[in-house]
Amino acid sequence: MDEISDKNNDTDDFKIVIFNGNLKKSDKIRITPNEKYLITYNEYTHSIVGWNVESVDKGQLGAEFIINNIPDNIRFESGYAWAFSDNKKAATSCGRLEGVYDMNNGQLNKLDMDFSYTTSVRLTFNLNNDLIAPYRRVIFIHSTQTKNNKWNCKRIYKALEYCKNLCFISISSKYNKVYFRLNNFIYEFDLITEKSIKIYVDDGEKMRHHGVEIASNENFVCLRFGDKIIIYSVEFENHIISLDIKENVNQLRKLMKHPTLCSLLFPLLLTVYWYDYYDYFWNSVIKDFWNKCINHLKQNDQLPKEQKYHLINIRATNKYVFVIMDVGIWKIDLEKMISAINSLLIDEIVEDVDMYDNLHILLPNSYMKTIRELFHEVVSDYNPFMEKSFIQDSVTWNIMRHSSTNNLFVRVYKNTRLEKICDSKLDHDNSRLLGIKFLNEGDVIILTQIGLFIYHFDKVKKSISLNYYYYMKLSEVAELKKYENDFLNYTDLPLPNYTSFKICEGWVKAVKDNKERLLKYGAELLKFAIEEHDLKLIDEIYKKCIGYFKEDYNNNFLSIITSTMPLLNEYYPEHIERYSLETMMIIDSPSYNMEYQNKEKYSNLYFKVVGISLKLKKTKSTPTLVFLNPYIKFINYPKNYDWFMELIKPQPSPFVETMNSDIYKTWNGESIINFKWNMYGKYYYAGIWILFMAYLGCFTTAVTISQQYIEKDVQKRLLIASIILGFIHLSFEIRQIIYDFNKWIEDFWNIFDVIAYVLPILTSILWLQSSEINMIPLFSFSCLFLDIKFLLFFRAFESFGIYFAIIISVAKQIISFLLVLFIIIISFAHAFYILLLPRSQYSLEEHTNNDDPNNPWNIASTYNQVFENGSINPNPYIIQLPSDSTNMFIDFRTAIFATYKFLTGDSSAFSNWSYTTNPSLAILVVLFSLLIVVYLMNLLIGLLNIAIEKDNNRVSYLVQKAEILAEIELFYLLPHQRRWYKWFPKEIYYLANADKTREKIKELIKNNEWNNEFSEMKKNLLKELNIENEEATLQSLFKEMKEMKGEMKGMKEEMKGTKEEMKETKEEMKGMKEEMKGTKEEMKETKEE
Repeated sequence: MDEISDKNNDTDDFKIVIFNGNLKKSDKIRITPNEKYLITYNEYTHSIVGWNVESVDKGQLGAEFIINNIPDNIRFESGYAWAFSDNKKAATSCGRLEGVYDMNNGQLNKLDMDFSYTTSVRLTFNLNNDLIAPYRRVIFIHSTQTKNNKWNCKRIYKALEYCKNLCFISISSKYNKVYFRLNNFIYEFDLITEKSIKIYVDDGEKMRHHGVEIASNENFVCLRFGDKIIIYSVEFENHIISLDIKENVNQLRKLMKHPTLCSLLFPLLLTVYWYDYYDYFWNSVIKDFWNKCINHLKQNDQLPKEQKYHLINIRATNKYVFVIMDVGIWKIDLEKMISAINSLLIDEIVEDVDMYDNLHILLPNSYMKTIRELFHEVVSDYNPFMEKSFIQDSVTWNIMRHSSTNNLFVRVYKNTRLEKICDSKLDHDNSRLLGIKFLNEGDVIILTQIGLFIYHFDKVKKSISLNYYYYMKLSEVAELKKYENDFLNYTDLPLPNYTSFKICEGWVKAVKDNKERLLKYGAELLKFAIEEHDLKLIDEIYKKCIGYFKEDYNNNFLSIITSTMPLLNEYYPEHIERYSLETMMIIDSPSYNMEYQNKEKYSNLYFKVVGISLKLKKTKSTPTLVFLNPYIKFINYPKNYDWFMELIKPQPSPFVETMNSDIYKTWNGESIINFKWNMYGKYYYAGIWILFMAYLGCFTTAVTISQQYIEKDVQKRLLIASIILGFIHLSFEIRQIIYDFNKWIEDFWNIFDVIAYVLPILTSILWLQSSEINMIPLFSFSCLFLDIKFLLFFRAFESFGIYFAIIISVAKQIISFLLVLFIIIISFAHAFYILLLPRSQYSLEEHTNNDDPNNPWNIASTYNQVFENGSINPNPYIIQLPSDSTNMFIDFRTAIFATYKFLTGDSSAFSNWSYTTNPSLAILVVLFSLLIVVYLMNLLIGLLNIAIEKDNNRVSYLVQKAEILAEIELFYLLPHQRRWYKWFPKEIYYLANADKTREKIKELIKNNEWNNEFSEMKKNLLKELNIENEEATLQSLFKEMKEMKGEMKGMKEEMKGTKEEMKETKEEMKGMKEEMKGTKEEMKETKEE
């Protein structure tokens, strides 16, 4: 390090180095991730100068260090990727990434990998001073923790197999994000959350020819390729601006003057466009502003007044702008620079551009500050008024409440107020004005008794539109305080409530007919339409969402439909089937690409974390297709949550609330299940199973092993462990009961689970308290339920799960029949009980001799004495003692059991009576046999066959597995885990084998389930899979059917015409008959005369 001289400074660890040279236009410039240093590199002298950014609040920066003796293999020249960290480390790829150069001691620290690799894209350090180095389709992250003078590789991200044409574009060091291009898309990959989002889609030609420049912050991502600029909103997950600079200079001018966008996007625009692209507007602004800066610095003696200075470059961060001149670097506050630039444009008349009229809808925090000020003014100092006017940009706003009708009128006039431009009317009786705020961008905020309105005036279309409405019931001004939290706790406008749409039809139309408003508030509007049972509005929203998605596969319009799936499932499940069939086998690109890839599990990620070693197994490649699951945001949980309440009653996701078999009939639903199961489900399920096996093992060991083989102390410990483990399992069941008791009670397995947990707990407690109680029956039933519960864990696996699904679904279908059968059995048991009940007194302990044929002593087995001569003594020699089983009809409970045994084929309960002497008994037996044994039991078998055939499919199993996963999510995952993007992504992609896809499509076509909603995309898929002939044959068949239908319709019309002619002929014949009858009467009268 070359330090020429030092200046005094307040801190000991910082010294200013006097830089005597001049900065050149060719100098390379970098700002370290945490904005501690600005680094300049001169490729002619191979010297590095480090400028300390933190040393001054504003003004000229001081050079902290100068390095001249750089090793030969460390070069920061054009064509090489290079980066600097906040702790004075440097990395460069001079064809090969050799290591990390320590500028503190001049040493080159090697990487701990067993090979060196080349890289052609940018290197960077993050805020933790870790080195991020992409190489082909792999991202290496090297830690600052060095060992043996080597940097450790602590993480590797490898692109999935189907991402073969992936190309890295840029890295955001501050936000740990990597940008890459795949096919015709640009993606952002977060290295912390492992979240991938699609930023932009294009035909790819401009991107390939011009390359892509990217700048980003926490709110926006700015892309530039060629003359085109794209601005993507991180919060809204959609690009909000797309323009061509050369053709849309006026749009750029208006963009620069926008109050919200200017402060947020100026650093991005400045970074992207400075030095790389010039146009007369940008040059004139920078030039005029720079002249003002130079004059200001000269007046404050920071620059010699006689010397000329040349502007070399400008770099911006989120807070500061760094102006690089040939004699030094100046640090300027970003807000002041924006204010200064806008002051240059204040008198400039910019042509109105319709493109940004709805920009406030998409931007966070556009109105919040003004709304809070309005609330404060109304609450603190409210003065009633009926009308207010405001002059703005050559127009006059007039807001008035009509005194007689109480209607609210919003009008815009020319400044003379003689010529009205446009107006808007709100029909409501309680629209009393409370407060008004005018904004500079043609917007007005109006607070009334029925809520908050935001109107916008479009100067191009000369119309007023309602941009926002939120219902509030404000009978008194003081009631406004309870609504303040809705606007204080959010950075953006709260979503409209149900009443907002109910009382304001104009707001319904405003959301439905505007693309931006529909994207932001469409889910709430669709919920309103479903709850109002407005089928027309539901269909309009559905069609608009599908239509907008066809126009741009990068938008989120499908999430409007999927987020309302629970309500659709409750009221209109046919729409779920419609959506499932229409969105089958689609991707987010107009074309399909089939590649030969290794088999991968379903995944939403483009990268996966791999081990440090890159030696991967070679597996056989198969042709696969990558599909998009259209259930966007279907598995996401609400972002805002209360940690404690989530433990008691967690907020559900649409996936949890919507258990509809139509979703899982297609690969889309199956891919959701497989993704969840492979990501976290199988691990949690295994953990639950292991915990239950511990519970089962402790209790079974304690009650099964004889006490002569187990010590009493060990047995006691096992029982205590059983109680603890049982309560752990029972606690999750209690949480499910608290969450939704009605839903819990409907699931038979839940009741079975509670018995399996409670019975062993009670048995263990009773046994620990007293060993004198007969516990054998409790042991028996407890082990029975525990063993069956163990068997139920197999229902998560397809081989067993299908049968469990059949058992439950069939039981639900025949439960009513079984109830009828039970009642009939009870009825027959009652009849048998009355017929065979003893009518005389008897005792089983003492012999009772009477003539009652139902007396147990009279029907008990007897043994008579046989003499030597063969004669038999008529009096019984031995009588077998009767028991409760001798006559099972002495008690109604045993009578029911005897009847059930007869149903199973055991008639021993009736064997003690003679049918010849008891004709009534014979009649009842015959009726029971014919009605129940022959007819109803065979009917039951037939119903079971029908039900089994109906539910013998994978769909029932997948629904059952979805319920298992939903239970794991709600009651076993922690609240923050349900918000992990890696586990709950917005979109899911899945790989499908091309051969199986071909077979599936043929099956769908054969079953008439193939939907051509996305006709162009589906045609490309059929072409890619070489099934055009089948499709053409099908279309020909459909055409022939249509023609036949037309011919049949024509024949029907002809028959209808013939029928009408026959009817007319019949009427004529009837008339002729009447005439003939009249003639006959006349002839008869003539004859008589």
